[in-house]
Order: sequence, then C-alpha cells, then structure tokens
Amino acid sequence: MFTIKQPSRIIFGKNTAHEFQFPKKSLVITSPGAKSRNWFSYAGIDEKLVFDSVKPNPSMEIVEEIISLYQNLDFDYVIGIGGGSVLDVSKYVGFKLNKSKISVPTTFGSGSETTRISVLKINGKKKSFHDDGLISDISIIDSNFLTDTPHSVYRNSAIDACAQCSEAYDSKSGNIFTKFLCSKAFDCLEEGILNDSKEKLAFGSLLTGLGFGNSSTTLGHALSYPFSNEGIPHGHALAFTTTIAHKFNKSQFFGRFQNLVKKLNFPPISLKQNLSDAADIITTDRKHLDNNPTKITKKNIIYLLEIINQNKTNNFS
Repeated sequence: MFTIKQPSRIIFGKNTAHEFQFPKKSLVITSPGAKSRNWFSYAGIDEKLVFDSVKPNPSMEIVEEIISLYQNLDFDYVIGIGGGSVLDVSKYVGFKLNKSKISVPTTFGSGSETTRISVLKINGKKKSFHDDGLISDISIIDSNFLTDTPHSVYRNSAIDACAQCSEAYDSKSGNIFTKFLCSKAFDCLEEGILNDSKEKLAFGSLLTGLGFGNSSTTLGHALSYPFSNEGIPHGHALAFTTTIAHKFNKSQFFGRFQNLVKKLNFPPISLKQNLSDAADIITTDRKHLDNNPTKITKKNIIYLLEIINQNKTNNFS
C-alpha cells in the first residue's frame, strides 16, 4: 500500500501565471529583483503586502521575521513566487499562520511547489521539515519564467531536479508509482537539457516534485548539505555529490546523470572543513541515509568527499 500527497490544484502550462486570477488579500513572499523582472506585472499580483528579501539557503530567522511583521494584518493567502528558497519560506509561513498557500516557481529544480517539505537553516545548518501542512493549496507551473533566466540559475535548477528524481527512483521509500514518476521526470529533464526545451524542463520538474515528494532523496543530498553550508549553491553541490552517490549505489542513472553534469559544465567544488567533521554531520542525516539503497559508513563518506575535493567525480566510468 502507498499514499500520494500533492496540492489539491496543479495548473501547468505556458501563460498560466498570467491567466490565473490571484486573490487580492494576499501576502506575497519573493526574492530581491522580483519587481525588476516584471513577475508581478506579468502575473497580475497585487503588491499591497510584499516581502521581497528572501535569499538563497534561507534560515528559520527569515520565517520568524515575516511572521512577526505580518501576522496581525488582514490577508487570506500566502503567495510564494520565486525559486525553491522562496517557496520553502512561503509554505512554512503559510503553514504557521494557517493561511492558504499558492506557489509559483520561477526556477524549475526544487519541486517545492508540490511537496510537503521545506528546507531551512537552523543554527547555520540545513534542515528539512516534513509536514502535510506544508503542501501548497495551488501550484502554478509556467515555463515562461525560464525566459532570460541566468545560466547559473538555470544550470543549478536543472541538475537539482535531475538529482531529486534519480535519487528518489533508487530510494528504499519509493513505490511503483513514484518510480514511474521519477523515471519519466528524468527522461523529460534530460531531453530538456540536451535540446534546450523550457517546457520539458518545467514538466520534468513538476513530475520530479510529485515523485520525490512522495518518497525521498538519498545519499547525494546528504553529502551536499555541508557544501551548501559553506555557501555553494544547492544544485551546484548536487552535480558532484549525486554523481559520486550514484556511482557508489551502482545506480542505473549514473552514466546519464554524469553526462548531464558534463553538458552543463559545472566548475569543481571542494569542502574547506575537516572531512571527518563533515562526515560526522552527514551520518546524522537519517532521513536521507536510511532510505539509501546501499548501506554506507563514515569511512565510505570520507572517501567520497575526498574524491569530490580532488575533482575526480567525472573521471569515473
């Protein structure tokens, strides 16, 4: 038996954000530059209540700041419009304030618009929160937001989605339905990256969120968090941590994932902190490691981190 949880309403396609009638009594949460990118005018979103200071890898403090500023004001909806960091914050705020949640991704990698997950930093370290109250009520997926997206954002988002669906396919928490979604998601994402198809990328990201959001990511994500804690963008870290994790797990996606990393031309990454200390942190991430298809030890983790630090992940075959 398995259960699938998702937003009660998912709206997909070009121009959907432009055509949707957003409620007026809403708190809008977004990132700096949203207005200059014309997101509000394109979507017709009322700008009366706007918090536009969400940065990448947000902390719980930003959630608490928003709640403190707006909890006594009159609004019925929380609208998140932006990348995964924005949606993680907006969903958590909506959850805590018991408001309806509308998620509008402008990058297509996190899948946050469809999941019951928010990732926030606690004491400088990333932590994933899982609760049905974090599921968006409405998700609007419009590939037009990919137009003029900076290459670094496009690249990080695309490989993030690829990592999520391929790790989740291998996850011990998966089932026949999530595996179907994740397999189809990777096919769409791969086609989107290789053929520069925005619609395929957006659709692949949607399927990814539905797939991994009802199972789990695994070793690649556990390995990535120490890199993100040192300021490396999440997708950039996953390009290397998921590659080496797929090799360790003997995943059927290893070669295809590695090929996409090479195609997107990621610069190498390395950890500054002591690798044994990083491995100690990683071994506490039971949500990811307990669902990994292969048992892993601290010694294994240190070895994998050494390979990443030596820039050897793309030398495997």
